[in-house]
Amino acid sequence: MTVLIRSLYSLLRNTHVASQRSYWTNMVKAKAYIYHKRFEGFPKETDLKLVEEELPPLSRGEFLAEAVYLSVDPYMRAYARTLPTGNTFIGQQIARIVESKNKDFPVGKYVVASFGWRTHTISNGVHNPSGTLPITLLPDFQGLPESLGLGVLGMPGNTAYFGFLELCRPKAGETVVVSGAAGAVGSHVGQIAKIKGCTVIGIAGSDEKCKWITHELGFDHAINYKTQDVEQALQELAPKGIDCYFDNVGGEISSTVLSQMNLFGRVSVCGAISGYNDEKPKAAVLQPYIVMKQLQIEGFMVYRWLDRWLEGVNQNLKWIQEGKLKYREKVTEGFGNMFYAFTDMLKGGNLGKAIVKV
Repeated sequence: MTVLIRSLYSLLRNTHVASQRSYWTNMVKAKAYIYHKRFEGFPKETDLKLVEEELPPLSRGEFLAEAVYLSVDPYMRAYARTLPTGNTFIGQQIARIVESKNKDFPVGKYVVASFGWRTHTISNGVHNPSGTLPITLLPDFQGLPESLGLGVLGMPGNTAYFGFLELCRPKAGETVVVSGAAGAVGSHVGQIAKIKGCTVIGIAGSDEKCKWITHELGFDHAINYKTQDVEQALQELAPKGIDCYFDNVGGEISSTVLSQMNLFGRVSVCGAISGYNDEKPKAAVLQPYIVMKQLQIEGFMVYRWLDRWLEGVNQNLKWIQEGKLKYREKVTEGFGNMFYAFTDMLKGGNLGKAIVKV
């Protein structure tokens, strides 16, 4: 009997040791892009460094998330000026929970999180208050792709929803101009403006983009700023002036739009992509238009509406289901193509939302 007990103990011990050895030899290795060198002008591939990290076992309250979709957005280039080097480059991702010791984040669920450009992340689910969105379980999109949590049903969608409706306060019959109109946010804003009964003019950088926003998304007019005189085109398309302007680009285009706005026009400033790669952005002279036309201009960060986040997601979802809101994604395959997807987006190579599928 004693021999049998010893044999069983030895078997159990060896099995435990073997399982531990197997666990440690199969520890998760994460790939990550490190912000290696500060961008000077247009980003270069050598500015980022792809590394491999071995992740430790989970502690109580933690979970392991594996990236499925990663986002590339214009704001990343703007924020890069203030980012410390040596850290994982910034960005949101949709990740699947593959291991968990946190009951609020069970295995198999998806999270939306600002984990940056990395394949695997260990998290305790606690929000880092450094200007990022909270880590949340992906809402039920009722059969729509999970990737929309990075686009029309995520941060860009809410940027369009709150940034346009709260700051521009559009009224039926008004004329709205959107710059960067074929991007994730601009294409969304124009459609909301149409839902609200406005005449919408989009400014984009190619004939393909102009055709997409007018033929598929319902914009009334489109201007190709690379081949057309924006000032003259606006005078022809908006002879009674412009009431609302959603600004994604800044620079000369925005100066031209502001010069043709109506008295008490409203301007929502979302971004200034035209100057993101300039070390010393050129200052546009806007004050005469602002004063003489008594314009209301307000910049914003979408984080101010965190307490209403699901309101925007649910309304955008409803509009999609009703056929009032359309979207497009440009999907780049492979984590190793993150930099390509990022720079392609900065060059305007995307229609709608640019994402990377791991």
